[in-house]
Order: sequence, then C-alpha cells, then structure tokens
Amino acid sequence: MKLLVTGGAGFIGSHFIRYVIAEHPDWQVVNLDKLTYAGNLGNLLDVEASPRYTFVRGDICDRVLVDRLLSSGGFEVLVNFAAESHVDRSILDASLFVETNVKGVQVLLEAARAHGIDLFVQVSTDEVYGSLGPGDPPFTEESPLAPSSPYAASKAAADLLAKAYHKTYGLPVIITRCSNNYGPYQFPEKLIPLMITNALEDKPLPVYGDGLNVRDWIHVEDHCRALDLVIQRGRVGEVYNISAGCEMTNLEVVRAILAILNKPDSLITFVPDRLGHDRRYAMSAEKAKDELGWEPRFRLPDALPSVVAWYRENEDWWRRIKAGEYRLYYGRVYGAAGREAPGGS
Repeated sequence: MKLLVTGGAGFIGSHFIRYVIAEHPDWQVVNLDKLTYAGNLGNLLDVEASPRYTFVRGDICDRVLVDRLLSSGGFEVLVNFAAESHVDRSILDASLFVETNVKGVQVLLEAARAHGIDLFVQVSTDEVYGSLGPGDPPFTEESPLAPSSPYAASKAAADLLAKAYHKTYGLPVIITRCSNNYGPYQFPEKLIPLMITNALEDKPLPVYGDGLNVRDWIHVEDHCRALDLVIQRGRVGEVYNISAGCEMTNLEVVRAILAILNKPDSLITFVPDRLGHDRRYAMSAEKAKDELGWEPRFRLPDALPSVVAWYRENEDWWRRIKAGEYRLYYGRVYGAAGREAPGGS
C-alpha cells in the first residue's frame, strides 16, 4: 500500500509515519508537510533513510503541487493530519486556520476525487463537539457539532466538507475524532510538554483560570494504532471517535508532573482564562472498539512517568525548539519561532 500523509512532520503525523514504517514492511509513505513552526523533521530522523519513506515539502493549499503529487500515481490512501492546531493562536488570528484547515482540506478532497484515491482519512478532533457539563454523558459520533473556538470551528467545517464530498461525489471518506494526545515529540506549546519542560527549567507553569477544565487524554501510540485499524477495517462514510476514556483536570495533570519531577506546587501560576474556554471534553469510543477491535493500551496516570522521562532524556530536542533552533535543518531555515503560551487544548 502507498500512503500520502499530510502534516507528517508534526507530533501525531510523525508518530503515525514511524508506526507505519515499523508495522507494515510492505507499505510506502510519502510525507507532505509545509514545515510551519510546529513541523519538525527532527521528529523523523529515525526513518528518513528508509527506502519506503519520502518527504515532500509543500502546502496542502497549493492545488498545483497537490495535483502533481497525486498524479505521480500509486497512492491508495490519503491521511490528512495537516492543520493549524493551537487554540490560543486561532483566537489571536483565525485566518490561518480557515486557510489551512478548510481551504487546504478542500484542495485535498478535490485532488483525491480527481485521482481516484481509495480512502481519504480526515483526522479531526473532539473539540468539534464543544463543551460538556460535569454530569453530561460523553460525546458519541451522533452528537451535534458545536465548536467554541475558531480552531474547532475550522475543523468542524473540514469534517462537513469531507462528509459532503462523500455524499455528493461518492469519495471514500472516513473521519476520525480523537481526544487530547500526549507523548514524546509533542510541540512544547501544548499542556503536558510545556509543563514538563518549564518544570525542568524551574520556570512558572502557567495554568488557565482555576485549572479545573477537564480533558480526555490518549497516548499518541494508541491513536496511531486506531488509525491503522481505520484504514484496514473502517467503514467508508463513517465517523469514529478515538478516546482512552481517561478524564483529568488540567490541574491534576500539572500536579502529577510536578510530583514525578519532585518539584514544588509553588511553580504553578494561574493566569487569566482563555476566551471561550471549553470546560470539559469526553468521548465514547465504543464504536471504534466494537467495529475495529481497538482498545487503548495506555492510561495517563500510568504512562506519564515514561513521558516525563522522555523529555528529561531528550533535553536537546525541546531546548532547540524553545530557542527556535530546530528550524535549521540541512542548513535551511523554515517556519517561525512561536511565543510561549499556557498549554492549550
């Protein structure tokens, strides 16, 4: 099988590429990535020499490039990870999110239709469902879309476009909606890596509001296994929620990190809450379990010590990112250094 993976230099995309190369010796992967600030080819150093892996630098909004790439032939599956994904940034400027997350997806859908792709997997997010109350049951695939942030709205728009391309043109589309991912190689503007790396530097840990916002946490390896099963067993036209069912407040996560590192709670600094901050996310993954035979292998309280250990042991990786040095690759500068903000999602 030959896959086009878009956004494969990011956190989840790079894990998925490594997973495919390791688990499927007869699969080939082409990685199309624009290399914006969160794209890091250093995430893929261990596979870049593989004859089954190819990197192409480019923007999913570039119709000519995407068409030329797909016309080169042989692609059976397109998995779209490419997205602007940080909520804080979408609040500051929504335009990039509409450009990449909506227009870019439409470009990919149209190219997939034109070139007869066998399966288009749109990787989405639980944030399209909006916020839950404390006693509400978890979202299911039938829950209405009610996004709160410009980021979530752009992802919901992309989901609707994908569904429309399936219904109107018969394009074989599957949408996956995943809860908050964590693991190695996560860009340190997100909650867990930001808190780990700041704690390692004895810097303040900025926590929004009262820190009691609840998130549903899943290890990135569990997400990748689910996507693999979606490709092999998923039903075209369907949506699959992917969640480990592990709800924790942001404050619980931060305090767990501090305990692992033996750092004081006094490092926690509460900052003004984010605009439109969703209070709770939770999803049911029963459909993925029943239809795909998927089960999560990790729970955050058990997996967090190994994740913290990875960031402690790979200090050079995250220090280069925080300094902007990771943008130097093969002597060329790409992307732009981002500001540090409270870990989001």
